[in-house]
Amino acid sequence: MKKAYLIPLCFTLFSAFSQTGPKAECNYKSRTNSIAEAEMKSAQQLMDVDVNPNTLNYDVTYHKLEFTVNPTVKFVTGKITTTYTALANMNTITFDFANPLTVSSVKKGATNLTWVEDTNNQLIITLPTTQTAGTSATLEISYSGVPPANGFDSFVQTSHNGSPIIWTLSEPFGARDWWPCKQDLNDKVDSIDVFITAPSQYIAVANGVETTAPVISGANKTTHFHHGYPIPAYLIAIAVSNYTVYNQMGGTAPNEYPIINYIYPEDFAFVQPQLAETPAILELYENLFELYPFHNEKYGHAQFSWGGGMEHTTVSFMVNFDRQLIAHEMGHQWFGDKVTCGSWKDIWLNEGFATYLATLVIENFDGVDAFIAEKQSMIDNITSQPAGNLYLTDDQALNVNRIFSSRLTYDKGGMVLEMLRFKLGDAAFFQGIKNYLADPNLAYKYAVTPNLQAHLEAVYGQSLTEFFNDWVYNQGYPTYNITAQNWGAGQAKFTINQEQSDPSVTYFEMPVPVRVFGAGGQQADLVLNNTFNNEEIITAVPFPITGVEFDPQRHIISNGSTAVLGNQNFELEKAISLYPNPSSDVVHIQMPSTTSLEKVIVFNNLGQKVMENSNPEFSVSSLATGVHYVDIQTADGTFHKKFIKK
Repeated sequence: MKKAYLIPLCFTLFSAFSQTGPKAECNYKSRTNSIAEAEMKSAQQLMDVDVNPNTLNYDVTYHKLEFTVNPTVKFVTGKITTTYTALANMNTITFDFANPLTVSSVKKGATNLTWVEDTNNQLIITLPTTQTAGTSATLEISYSGVPPANGFDSFVQTSHNGSPIIWTLSEPFGARDWWPCKQDLNDKVDSIDVFITAPSQYIAVANGVETTAPVISGANKTTHFHHGYPIPAYLIAIAVSNYTVYNQMGGTAPNEYPIINYIYPEDFAFVQPQLAETPAILELYENLFELYPFHNEKYGHAQFSWGGGMEHTTVSFMVNFDRQLIAHEMGHQWFGDKVTCGSWKDIWLNEGFATYLATLVIENFDGVDAFIAEKQSMIDNITSQPAGNLYLTDDQALNVNRIFSSRLTYDKGGMVLEMLRFKLGDAAFFQGIKNYLADPNLAYKYAVTPNLQAHLEAVYGQSLTEFFNDWVYNQGYPTYNITAQNWGAGQAKFTINQEQSDPSVTYFEMPVPVRVFGAGGQQADLVLNNTFNNEEIITAVPFPITGVEFDPQRHIISNGSTAVLGNQNFELEKAISLYPNPSSDVVHIQMPSTTSLEKVIVFNNLGQKVMENSNPEFSVSSLATGVHYVDIQTADGTFHKKFIKK
């Protein structure tokens, strides 16, 4: 079944520039949807290619990718030289490869090999002899053809302002559409060299850096890029057009690196000032997390014609240069490109982080109010439907629309990180993320959700299993109803009730932020560690409460939550009691520790005063048996109780 196009909610913004600028044309939800659309490039809506079992028996260590293209024609001629190591004894080797493309030769050294292109988008090559586990070999595959137009496409020939362009975008399952590869999330290529031959009037773009000047041969020019970091197949990309090249610098000495931007000439005057914030965003991410992961090469952007952006390693492909789009795709260089989700079920580790990093740009560049507003927009999108898990099921991981759900993978993923930051505190949260990025078992490799949980638990010192079960693996969100009461001098009591939008979670255990207000303009932010329904939490407050607000800084995903000031005298009445009751000896008065006792007066059942004192405990041994009444006078009023003398 062919995948239907999603119509971008702000198509004019993400297909062309306007003099009013990007933010004037697009609201939050449409921006997120457009980013998600660009990153859900795929051949079909349902793809049975999550793991190809036929490619699990080898490890790719190197690709030399040689492409000949002309941006005026949708056609590719390629020669892919692949070095790999056998993980088991092998008589054949299988590559993912689209059926419409045609192989012309396969060689191992000077030896021509036989092959079959089956009907399941596979290239199966027969090896000359059995290759034993642990040994390495190199194969050279020559091919050509018109890459298939599957839904969103992965190899596109189009034009901008009358000028031709070819660009690629392979996430999640499209690399095979234009070159023979291993596209599962179980292998990264240690390094690649990309050679792009195209008519000499055009500029070619790929991952990594140009190691030598382009070589001109007749009417053509060959541009060589080398990328020396591990990379998955879906992040390898090329583009060819009449770009204007604009250079900047990123990083700080001694770790400076070039920022190389490939921009449509007709848009350059408009784009150049927008690009000015790129070095500052890189600096923010480096300060929060670590040095740019590919600082030995470059960072940069290449303009293309899809409605959003795509985080190809070292060069993000961009439709325009809205700051939040720049920030999102740049964030992927750490989360997605350096540490890559180990399965499509873990895609939130890519997209949730990139979404949250773009939100951190708002926090640091625009201030707290803008940060809160952005989080509220995310929460509104998340809670527009009652269900939705973050970690995908097996079936969901084959559905491209579900993988790249803007509501869940992007916004819920980002807000779950905000909740973890709130729960752990800034110091532990950011240290845990730094440790996750630096883990040698994850860095420039793959990660799954338990890897992140383990690093956060290590710095937090407590289990996060309940949190991950509620917010990552299960579905929905809470609605809180909180009642606050003054509880004697210097204290307040909060009663917390919660409803869940989906039955998969019985109760969302979460620190709950509230803001309380006083009559003199005072305010204080409190955190209530809520673990069960109808929980009563008494906490210190430095002034009598006259008002209360739930989660004013939007730390929690919730919808319809309320916080109100209740009848404190009635509640205090219930909190004051006599025990034991009945009693034949001593009676104790139980009350909140901050309630000040002034006087105790005891009356018999005829209304006659029989005792008076100011002690919270007193003897009743001298009183007659039967019912007695006690007036307990406090700084917060007089409360009436009765007890039975045995």
